[in-house]
Amino acid sequence: MMLDSDAKDGLEPDESQPGDGADDVLAHNQRLLDEFLAQGDAEAPSIEDDLPPEHRSGVVAVVGKPNVGKSTLMNAYLGEKVAIVTPKPQTTRERQLGILTRPDAQIVFVDTPGIHLARTRLGEYMVAEATGTIPDADVVLFIVDVSEMPTRADEIIAGLIARQAQGKAILALNKCDLAGEEEINAHSAAYSALLPQAEPVLLSATEGTNRDQLLERLVKELPNGPRFYPADQLTETQLRESAAELIREQVLLMYEQEIPHSVAVTVNEFKERDEDMTYIAATIFVERESQKRIVIGSGGQALKELGQRARSELETMLGSRVYLDLWVKVMKNWRKDEHALRRLGYTTKR
Repeated sequence: MMLDSDAKDGLEPDESQPGDGADDVLAHNQRLLDEFLAQGDAEAPSIEDDLPPEHRSGVVAVVGKPNVGKSTLMNAYLGEKVAIVTPKPQTTRERQLGILTRPDAQIVFVDTPGIHLARTRLGEYMVAEATGTIPDADVVLFIVDVSEMPTRADEIIAGLIARQAQGKAILALNKCDLAGEEEINAHSAAYSALLPQAEPVLLSATEGTNRDQLLERLVKELPNGPRFYPADQLTETQLRESAAELIREQVLLMYEQEIPHSVAVTVNEFKERDEDMTYIAATIFVERESQKRIVIGSGGQALKELGQRARSELETMLGSRVYLDLWVKVMKNWRKDEHALRRLGYTTKR
């Protein structure tokens, strides 16, 4: 089903060419080529831009069980939404790269899916994505929810870090704003016992408590080295992938029960029609016909609202108006089907 309630006139791509003949077209293309060659490398972003000799750089793997604030913390450091954030667990499905550049350091955050007991092929993929970052990271940032006692999942993650981490481990005791002093003391001791070698930092990613102090500790543990990315780059995620994630985020926020985790989103078309209009066509995949009916809603009203919410987020990200086509299709049991997962961009290991 297509969401066409926001259709506007005059949005078809402009197929016209400069001039009326082949000579005009060739002359136009030659002028563009000449202008490009004349620019040379003047506008190329500089990575080695007068860096101090003590400049630090490295990879920080952000790990923890679902819904402990990993994406929230990374977004707070970057000042922009790079990873989607919802109250629902297992929001992040793939590694999200966030690049924080300062005059003295460049931190490459790798925000990982929450480590949990996998019950589907998709779950196996998510856990593999998360655990695969630990051995290669310069620093492993283990984020926990200090407002509650450690769970079996926390114990398993602490064990993985103890066995696999090659770099420094830091324990971020997040959500300290949600607990009293006695609870924090008791819970902090329990978490520290799981991973004694990790430096503990009491934290509130949302309120900002000790956020700057944690950042300085992370920088301190990075090795000396050059930048890996230009100073103005925030992520490696492509725009169409970010668009798919923003649409999926609105599904997570709008729908309850089984719908959110049964949904995958792919962007089929992503075109800039002019400086102030981007056309995006996306497909929302669900596992059953009953889920499709829920996503669409009576008379298409739920899908219309979803499109309006997603379009608002997309326009903020892109800085232009967005014409959004949404389709809903059924791909039966895609989370358990390895071929379907590959089609949707999730590569699993046997």
